This record gives sequence, C-alpha cells and structure tokens, in this order.
Amino acid sequence: MKVGILGAMDEEIMLLLEHYKDYESICFGGNTFYKIKQNGIIIASSRIGKVFSALSASIMILHFGCEGIIFTGVAGGVNPKYKIGDLVLGVELAQHDVDITAFGHPFGFLSGGKVFTKTDEKLNSIAKEVAKNEGFRMYEGIIATGDQFIHNSERKEWIKHTFKADAIEMEGASVAVVCDNLQIPFCILRAISDNASDEALVSYEEFLEEAARKSTRLVIKMLEKMGL
Repeated sequence: MKVGILGAMDEEIMLLLEHYKDYESICFGGNTFYKIKQNGIIIASSRIGKVFSALSASIMILHFGCEGIIFTGVAGGVNPKYKIGDLVLGVELAQHDVDITAFGHPFGFLSGGKVFTKTDEKLNSIAKEVAKNEGFRMYEGIIATGDQFIHNSERKEWIKHTFKADAIEMEGASVAVVCDNLQIPFCILRAISDNASDEALVSYEEFLEEAARKSTRLVIKMLEKMGL
C-alpha cells in the first residue's frame, strides 16, 4: 500500500522527515510534498483548516496515487478523561461548524453527505496494537473538526454536547470526507495538546512539540508494522 502522511503544520511532520532523512521535495498545488526514497511514502503539511487539508488529501490520492492516508498531529481535548499528551484515535469525524439547521437538518450535515464519517478499522487496529506495544495511553473517540481554534469553554461544551465529541481540531473531518468519497482507507491520530478551554492557547503553545513527538513515534511504528 502506498501511504500518505499528513499533518496540519510543519511541526507535525518535521520529525518524520528527520527520521527518514532521504526524500525528494515536490511542489504541487501550492504546497510541498515529500517523497521518501526508502519506501515511497508521501508526507506533507496540509496547512491549517478544512479547505487546505481536503486539497492536500485529494492531491495525495489523485496525483500521487496514495492508497491510504494517515493524518497525525495534535488536538484539543474535550473528554475530561483525556490528559495532555494522551493519544486519541478518531473512530468517527464530524464538522462542528457546519450549520444548515434552517432547512431542518442536524448540525454538521451537508446535502449529499452525513454528519459522522467512520475511519478504517484495519488501520485503526494497527494503531491500537502499536500504541499498546509502545505503552502509549490511547483512547478511541469522536473528533469534531471546524475552521476555528476553540479556546472558549462555552463553545467547547456546545460541541461536546452536540456531537458527543472527545477532541476538537481543524482538519480531520475534511480529510475523512475526501477519503470516504474516494473509497480510500484512512486513519486520524491526534495527541492532546490542550483542553480547548479559556487557557487553550497557552497550553497549546507549551505542549505542541511534546504532543507532536508522541504522535510521530506512533505513526513511524505503524508504518514499520505495515512493512514500510
């Protein structure tokens, strides 16, 4: 399987590039994609937000021929059990900022789509096995995506209640929609960097590198398990 690895920011993919070292840089679609010479993996920073992440996932699949997508990076925790540094495996993704309720639809629904998109069970099982072997604490949960950095307790609670969300970020659900429509297996892995509350910005900046390091290690071990 030819795999594409996405992170939203450079900080979320640089550790992967440092690990593999030997790669080719390819500019396409306003972004830079890195082809690992060792195993053909394509790595890219999608850039923040749903549009950029959907574009990058589409390019990986349609231009580079990726047959599976893993999205790695950080997220804000909503579930009170989650601590900073914990890993969350997204089993379902929803867009919390989509609202056509005026037409009688639920929050998160767009015509021709669905509120929740499920991730791939086989990739998820590999992630769970690796996390267990590495001694990482990883939860399975619902991830809510939107073009907003959530640092307000009231908004956080609304998302938690409306979508039964466990974590919040800005790219996963749009990647999920692309992969689901193109019938490409995908996996969304996040490390908790903050609690999506009023103090989120401070904790996010402080723990970003630590959280990204943990999620990167998990992805590398997953790829090894897949024989890549």
